[in-house]
Amino acid sequence: MIKYLLGAILTLAIIGGAFSFQSNDQSWQIIVHKEEAFKSVTNGALRIYKIGLGLFTDTDLVDKASIILEES
Repeated sequence: MIKYLLGAILTLAIIGGAFSFQSNDQSWQIIVHKEEAFKSVTNGALRIYKIGLGLFTDTDLVDKASIILEES
């Protein structure tokens, strides 16, 4: 479970542009921009939360549903 959570955080950071790659003839470098990583992860998490919230709390379902009570 933790692997999936860390993978999601890493994916959001990569998509948000938190990493930059620099190379020369002798070495390769991966540079992590901390502020950009934090912003991209929080923005991505908020988007995912809002999408999930919209799926589970759809008000149209409440308006279309009918409750039928029968007395016996």
